[in-house]
Order: sequence, then C-alpha cells, then structure tokens
Amino acid sequence: MSLLDASTYRSSSTPLSTAKLPAEAYVLLIASLPSSYAAAASSPSNAIHFFDKERLRNVQTLQGHASSITTLRSVPNVANAVTHALVSSGKDGTVRVWDERAGSAALRLTASTAGGVHGLLSCDVSVDGLTIAAGTDLHGEDASILYWDPRSPAAPLRTHSSTHADDITAVHFYRPSAFSTSGNGNVLLSVSSDGLVCTSNAIESDEDEAGLHVGNWGCSIAQAGWLHDRAGRPGIWAASDMETFSVWTGELDRLQDVDIRQPSVHRQDLTWVTDYLIGCHATANPLGEADNDLCVFAGSNEGDVALITRPTFADPSAPWVLQRTWMTGHIGVVRAALWDERNNVLLTGGEDSKLHVWNAPAATPEIISLGKSKRVNDVDPMDVDEDGDSNRKKRRA
Repeated sequence: MSLLDASTYRSSSTPLSTAKLPAEAYVLLIASLPSSYAAAASSPSNAIHFFDKERLRNVQTLQGHASSITTLRSVPNVANAVTHALVSSGKDGTVRVWDERAGSAALRLTASTAGGVHGLLSCDVSVDGLTIAAGTDLHGEDASILYWDPRSPAAPLRTHSSTHADDITAVHFYRPSAFSTSGNGNVLLSVSSDGLVCTSNAIESDEDEAGLHVGNWGCSIAQAGWLHDRAGRPGIWAASDMETFSVWTGELDRLQDVDIRQPSVHRQDLTWVTDYLIGCHATANPLGEADNDLCVFAGSNEGDVALITRPTFADPSAPWVLQRTWMTGHIGVVRAALWDERNNVLLTGGEDSKLHVWNAPAATPEIISLGKSKRVNDVDPMDVDEDGDSNRKKRRA
C-alpha cells in the first residue's frame, strides 16, 4: 500500500520543551486547558500532572483515580457551571470533573448499578454540557452506557445495557465541524470489544428507540472518533486491537478497512514504517486538498511519531500521505499525541515517562510529492529539560 511523502514533508528531531513524569510512570493521556496541559500517569500513580504552556513546568499534581485512568478530556463546559473543564474516567468506576484552581474534583459521578460499581473505560460530555456519558467494562453479562445529568449527579439518569455485549472502549458525542450547517450534539458514538460501531440518541430513555445506526466490524475495537468532509458531513474512524483501521459513513457503511502498518516508505533518503496507531485528530480545516479532516498519528517501536493523511476515503486506491515525522524524542512506545492547533504545537507522551512539545505541522501542507522533495530538519535552540531515559518497554498487549 503506497505512502507518499508530501512535498512539504519535514522531520523534527529536537523538541521545543520536555518534561518527565516521576517514578517512571507512563504518559497515558494528554489534554489541553487554557493555561496548561494535563497528563495522566499510569498505575500505580494514577495522578494527573499539570504543566504550564510557556515552558512545560509542572505546576500542579492531583491525585487522580484509585485505579487506572482511562479518559482525560478537555471540554468547553459542564452543566453551564464549569467552563474549560477537565474530565476523566477510571477503572475505579468514577467520572471526575476537575477544578484545577481548587486542586480537587468539582464533580464526581459513580458508575453504580444494581450489580454494583462498574469500571469505566471511556467518557465524554455533550456539546451543551448537560449530558455526561460513560462506557463500562464487562461486568458479568452486562456492559453499559451510563448517562448522567451533571446537575443531578447522585445517580445515572439512565442506563443502556443492550447496545454492546462487551467492554465499551470509547464513547464520543458528535461535535459539528466549522463547515457544518447543522448537527445533532446529542448523537453518541460508541465502540466495543464486541466489534460493534454504534450511534445512539443520548437523550432517548428507551434504549430500543435510542439506537440510530449499527456497524459490525467483526473485531475487537480499541479506539474510534468522528471525522468530517469539506461539507461538514460526519464520518467515523475506528481502530482495532490488531492495528487494523476502518473508516465509515455517518450511517455506518464501511468505506475502508486496512492494516495501518501497511502504508510505508522505503527509500534511500527516507524510511517510515508504522508499528502501531497512537490516535487520530480532526483538524479545524482539512489539510491541503484533502476532502476530509482526519489526521492519523502513527508510532514506531523506536519511539518515533508520524502524521499520515489520506486525500480521500472514497477511492480505495488513493495513496496515504506522510506529512511529517518527529524523530528520536522518545525511547519505546508513544502512548499519546495531542495537536494543539491554537498554539501550533504537538505534544507527545510515552512509556519513557517523557512529555514533549514539538513544532506542529504547517497549517495547509500540500498533499503529495510527485518527485523527491527537499527535507527540512527542525533545530530549535530553545531550552530543553532532558532527563535520563528509562529502560525501553514493550507496547502493551
């Protein structure tokens, strides 16, 4: 499967700034707040560390969850009371809305049902801030999507237990793009280890009536999210535990199904081989001439990161495009990537405990190179706080 380098392809090897989590904790997740970045640490720490945006100094650490943190997300508001909120979920069965200034959770929701407390693998907040959804792990024979009204947080408002039959690994409310003329912010995307990709009406209490569309991928799904075309029409991407990658229409007709490790470049002047998917990002504007806003962040076992796009998913023969790489910053697996478009930087975090800030891609890179292009390496003579590398660790199963 072809992977072409963009004519504006660049490779960076020097981060703008670097921080390191204590006790060799992995950087699992990263979120952006108005004045800081938040990073979730792996077990046994399970802490949330805050770093200022100017120099990436650790300005605060909060005791996160009692067990593994599974979601860390910045949302515009919660219940119209908390703005620019940081929301997290954990295997301790709680969703927490954090008050950074107070250094504590302003809101705590517990995933309790008749069968007890369920571990949570995912959560999100609706665009209007009035609904919080979370997906549980499999508990007995049930895996549930729980819905709360954050204004009445004592217990879930409703529970949907027949949408999925296994761990619910990701939930995402639909958020219209800048090009969308309309959109229902109460549509929830959910995926599961049962292989199903589902969309639901989050404000419908009758679960039989709540289901909108269902797609069966037939493999265990680990990640998913929304994308848009240039007209603002929604689509969906999903990634499996086995590094396969799929793209779906908003009605969940499957458009693409590929092994994300297949697109590669092998030339004397440039080599890139993907070992795993880190995550995806929907840009504010599609890159170059692409008909979609999806950006794929891929990683190598050596700790390198690549940004890969595809001009269209409607044509199975369309090439993948290597837009940019960030090399030698990490040792081992990179767990998280966050493109902060407002500040034009990319953050990466990995199993080496390091959090890096890099120059971000150009706002409108060209899509492909018809011939060999000139390479530009970033050398940024800014202060870098380099700590010693921890032992290289293998990617989790």
